[in-house]
Amino acid sequence: MLDSSPILATATEGGLPVHPLFEAELEAFLAARRPSARVLAAQAQFKAKAGQVLVLSGPGGQVERVLMGLGTRAAVDPGLFRTLAGKLPAGDYRLARLPRGLDAQEATLAFALGLYRFDRYRKRSAEAGPRLVAPKGVDIEAVIAISHACALAKDMVNTPANDMGPLQIETIAREIAAQHGATLSVIVGDDLLAQNYPAVHAVGRAAAPHRAPRILEMNWGDPAHPVLALVGKGVVFDSGGLDIKPSSGMRLMKKDMGGAAHALALARMVMGAKLPVRLVVLTPVVENAISGDAMRPGDVLQTRAGLTVEVGNTDAEGRLILADALARAAEHKPALTLDLATLTGAARVALGPFVIPFWTPDDRLAGQIETASKATADLLWRMPLTEAYGESIESEIADLQNDSAAWAQAGATTAALFLQRFAPTGEGIGPWAHFDLYAWNPKSRPGYPGGGEAQAIRALFSMLKTRFPA
Repeated sequence: MLDSSPILATATEGGLPVHPLFEAELEAFLAARRPSARVLAAQAQFKAKAGQVLVLSGPGGQVERVLMGLGTRAAVDPGLFRTLAGKLPAGDYRLARLPRGLDAQEATLAFALGLYRFDRYRKRSAEAGPRLVAPKGVDIEAVIAISHACALAKDMVNTPANDMGPLQIETIAREIAAQHGATLSVIVGDDLLAQNYPAVHAVGRAAAPHRAPRILEMNWGDPAHPVLALVGKGVVFDSGGLDIKPSSGMRLMKKDMGGAAHALALARMVMGAKLPVRLVVLTPVVENAISGDAMRPGDVLQTRAGLTVEVGNTDAEGRLILADALARAAEHKPALTLDLATLTGAARVALGPFVIPFWTPDDRLAGQIETASKATADLLWRMPLTEAYGESIESEIADLQNDSAAWAQAGATTAALFLQRFAPTGEGIGPWAHFDLYAWNPKSRPGYPGGGEAQAIRALFSMLKTRFPA
């Protein structure tokens, strides 16, 4: 949950001054202040290193000003203002200056993001948090819209599976659609077979009836505009199926619907900004449960695309439901397709929890994503779609298998290669990119509380604004 108004209008009077300082500027700054400032800085070992924050009190003991360390870099990392928000006591603040290299819009957004907390299951504190007077020129409405969309994704990921099942995700999608004038169609249970979503049905059919599998399709925008397709994996809980996970592997599987949460959050940004696109959002939502009707290792599944898939491992279920959703996206002839999924542990082995890998065969799109990643400090890294690993997902009895042969080892890339077989392609269809999210902060730090995290979507929204200018 996020404070509804963490950013104050530029014209707001007052606010305690925050002085962003590079290391080389600290000595001169302290020399111009009372001797007590130098003493306090020395006691706190404040050297203006990146992320350091020092609250200075006046003679009466009240907070007088705040020092914020920027480190040694010429360009300021906007993410430092997220850390700042997590370290400040309640009160109103303003930037005493805009340091060189600072994007004021991104810094203000980072501050808003740093105030997030998940308190649904705790007794809520009435204590207010810090607020920032927006620097001149900042679009406050845009900051609030993006920070609230990111908070939605985090809230959905943080909410346990007993309160965030398929119906709850459907309800959230309905609320978003109603808010923005979009339409939402839902296909549930055995109707998935009648409507040709066999892989989604196969993965989710073992769940309890009130948690039946479904696919949500949201449509918004002018049909004359280019189609933007967003696809999000919505596994509300992943037991692993009959290839059951150990208890340690299940502990965080409430977050396996993170792709759907991120797709819905990004859709909110797109619709809120009224980008000139025909938006299609596809979220297959299932629980990978265990019952007498669960899919089995060795089963061969049909897919919407007409390709057959041998189930080598029931715990590789995300790519199966995404296969049907991507095939449906192709029917809209999209100008751009983005899929988001908490798909593989191999992605974390490669890049850890903070950097999100992505795959696309399109160099221009990759360059746009990389540029947006740097501009927003939303960390993304392009990975190769190495065709030599394609043989590892071939089956002896079906068109494909959902787990790759052991010799390939590159589990995140072979998963991307699997999805590429279903991604939209052909004349009049634009590029596709796949993002393997973690959607989680494994370590709490100021501005970054442990738990659900919104990843990639700020960069993607920035890229979309460039690719589809209003």
